[in-house]
Amino acid sequence: MNSILGLFNYWIVIFLMMTGFYVVIAQGNLVKKLVGLGLFQASVFLLYISMGKVEGGHAPIIDAFNRVYSNPLPHVLILTAIVVGVATLAVGLALIVRIQDAYGSVEEDDIQAHDNEADSD
Repeated sequence: MNSILGLFNYWIVIFLMMTGFYVVIAQGNLVKKLVGLGLFQASVFLLYISMGKVEGGHAPIIDAFNRVYSNPLPHVLILTAIVVGVATLAVGLALIVRIQDAYGSVEEDDIQAHDNEADSD
């Protein structure tokens, strides 16, 4: 039981990752797909932050008292990934707005039907 509670962060990561993946695969609405991608990204962020923390570790400042240090690199990488994720979300939303203007819908089935009608003409 103690080992299950010790892995609580990883269970949350797995749950968020599978939920985000399911939303991306199962939903036909493009905005909902972006929400699923956001969940998936958040799970990856939590995974890297959980792996980067060392129990009993301190900031990597050398002094006579601290012997165990936490690596700051995963946290720095996550800050960069958050910025990239926000930019990706902004581009995705801009594309969805353009798709809405062009097709009149953000549902994949409606867009596919509209393209099939255009190809058959």
